[in-house]
Amino acid sequence: MDWYNQKKTFTKRAVAYYRHSAQDRQENSVEIQQDQVRKFASDNKIEIIQEFIDRGKTGLVTEGREAFQTMLRDYIQSGAHEFDYVLVLDVSRWGRYQNTDISAYYTGLCAMHGKHVIYTSIGFTAENDLMHALRINIERYQAANYSRELSTKVFKGCAKIASQGFRAGGMPPYAFHRLLLDEQRQPVQVLDPGQRKSIQNQRVTLTPGCPDEITVIKRIFRAFVHQKKTPKQIAGLLNDDHIQSPGHGQWTAQSVQGILSNELYAGTMVYNKTTQRLKSPSRNNPKTEWVRAENAFPAIIDRNVFDSAQTIIRTTEEQRLIRYSDKDMLDRLRAQYAHYGTVRSSLIAGDKDMVSPSTYSHHFGSLRTAYQNLFADVIADRRSQVAGHLKGAIPEITECGDFLVLRNYVSIRILPVVPYPHGYEAAWSFTPDSRPEIDITIGVPLSNGGQFAVLGYLFFPRIMHGGRDIRIVSTIPERLDLHAYTIPEALQNLIGWEAKQ
Repeated sequence: MDWYNQKKTFTKRAVAYYRHSAQDRQENSVEIQQDQVRKFASDNKIEIIQEFIDRGKTGLVTEGREAFQTMLRDYIQSGAHEFDYVLVLDVSRWGRYQNTDISAYYTGLCAMHGKHVIYTSIGFTAENDLMHALRINIERYQAANYSRELSTKVFKGCAKIASQGFRAGGMPPYAFHRLLLDEQRQPVQVLDPGQRKSIQNQRVTLTPGCPDEITVIKRIFRAFVHQKKTPKQIAGLLNDDHIQSPGHGQWTAQSVQGILSNELYAGTMVYNKTTQRLKSPSRNNPKTEWVRAENAFPAIIDRNVFDSAQTIIRTTEEQRLIRYSDKDMLDRLRAQYAHYGTVRSSLIAGDKDMVSPSTYSHHFGSLRTAYQNLFADVIADRRSQVAGHLKGAIPEITECGDFLVLRNYVSIRILPVVPYPHGYEAAWSFTPDSRPEIDITIGVPLSNGGQFAVLGYLFFPRIMHGGRDIRIVSTIPERLDLHAYTIPEALQNLIGWEAKQ
């Protein structure tokens, strides 16, 4: 380095870190940071052995800050280089983390490896200086708050521009071009990808783009509204004609649905449909938060046609929600069971009015569980009946949600099961509760034929069964006889209590 006197005697060694983002003002440029940090090092007889620079990088996260990560990995954690300090101009250059504990974590990481982070705008401080620690925490908060305030200002500016019918940023959607307007809002030129406006008072709007793409948009709406095609069918037709999607790949039902739902094609500027501020995960905003400006630019699709498409979409979605609701799925399963007297995956798959067997498994955990839900009232009644028997035998019982606690000693969950039709036999499938607060699951096999009588009681201690399914079929009644107890027998033999007869 040629900025310091080679003959100067140094007492300490350090590395320096500089960061500058696109939003930062000129006074925070890397070169200005270097001048100030180098002067601080010279004044304090510190030799800078390496400098790390992240240009145009946000301080909200460490991802993407290659120099910062290299410094941590190769100079801080590796221990391969001997030095004492990490010099940074101020807290904001270290980072504008929205969680100030993260900023403290990285300075703590350096301290754990014997390297102390020194903010040269603050300087050195006495050991255990409470005021210094307080000031650092305040500046961490201010650094984070600066980004929050800047984000809010940017959002308000973009929302104002969008409410006036102009484009707030981003690439144009399929079949549109960006059109630059001068200060008098007169057209200047169509912007190519990557081009930006050069004068602050200029604005950008949208204008219909490639004629072939416009034809595709109109074809999609015509097929959906007038020909009653589904998005999946439309995607298939476009792919058959070798028409590329907006992403230059195959059309899908989702990409067609995105076109049909995009109000830009009706000439309405829409902003704030999603939110992703300060590197947070993206989320969809409710329509009440959208910023809309109607008739902002020439429409590709007539408003009446677009509105008709939205009506079809809403109606289809309402029907889908009904079709895939637990109640509707169980009603259809109940009707099929009443007709065939059994429940099978093959029967469900072969009925166009039913959803798929896998959908039943996804909603209810398994097809057997869905079947049990058909008898929810019966199961609830038998559970209450068994609980009554237990309370009659052991008065000291406390109800805790869906299980019972006996004498504040053992917890029991009652699990009545209706036999599942399995060919020419019936089967009871029990899944002992694996929750740590449940000691014993009482399996209660019920008869069928409309009586649903209690056939016995099977006791499954959690520590012995661990949540594994236990299946008993009617063709092997010995298993039921072997494991089933009466309530008095169970309380006496398994729990060790003498029950009231």
